[in-house]
Amino acid sequence: MGATKIDLFTKEQNDLANMAKAIAHPARIAILQQLVAAKACICGELVTELGLAQPTVSQHLKELKNAGIIRGTVEGNSVCYCINLTVWQEYREFFSAFFKEVSLCGDGDCC
Repeated sequence: MGATKIDLFTKEQNDLANMAKAIAHPARIAILQQLVAAKACICGELVTELGLAQPTVSQHLKELKNAGIIRGTVEGNSVCYCINLTVWQEYREFFSAFFKEVSLCGDGDCC
């Protein structure tokens, strides 16, 4: 979206769109699922787990890190990644508020 068009929308709408964009790739979803399942930082095991090339995984990790949803720390010769719990909670709250319960025309069969 062009820089001039974002002004047409609220901060909340732009924030939610940016969050959705950050996780809008199956590889990123898989990376997040691996990190959540591990309940710990993961160092270098993602390439093997995902079956993707190292540069591909690195690019997706970079996007997730730029969005703030994961953190990376250098340990020796490798970088370890984990969920940024503060940002993870923000994502949960934003998406929960967005996907609130909807009732349509009484029985949901109005269209």
